[in-house]
Amino acid sequence: MDAQGLDWLLVPLHQLVSWGAAGAMVFGGVVPYIPQYRDIRRTQNAEGFSTYVCLVLLVANILRILFWFGRHFESPLLWQSIVMIVTMLLMLKLCTEVRVANELNVKRRFFAASRWCSCGQVVTPSRWHTSCSMVPPCSSPCAACCR
Repeated sequence: MDAQGLDWLLVPLHQLVSWGAAGAMVFGGVVPYIPQYRDIRRTQNAEGFSTYVCLVLLVANILRILFWFGRHFESPLLWQSIVMIVTMLLMLKLCTEVRVANELNVKRRFFAASRWCSCGQVVTPSRWHTSCSMVPPCSSPCAACCR
């Protein structure tokens, strides 16, 4: 068989491989963030995720898009930058929501766990334990602190 006879197979195969490689370039950078996004959403804990990484990737991809206006390069790289910017914005949104919700919960728990005495002191559970059970007669100026 000559090369002309295989053109009907090689041309579509080449096109398919090119599209597959372009798709891998565009969406390959997003794949590692999918399990992180799901884990942060499931656990409502974003402590292990660095928002500085998002900042660096946002700046890099914005600069790449700005460079594209001066000198055009392959369109899959442009699309990769756009997809990565959207991904980083979604990750930052999720991390911000989770961290704000966690901070509010900590403040609510602290407020709910503390008690105001008539003497004006705020008594937390740790102070109840040490002031009431360690000292036989209550040494607090307020008797409500020991209840």
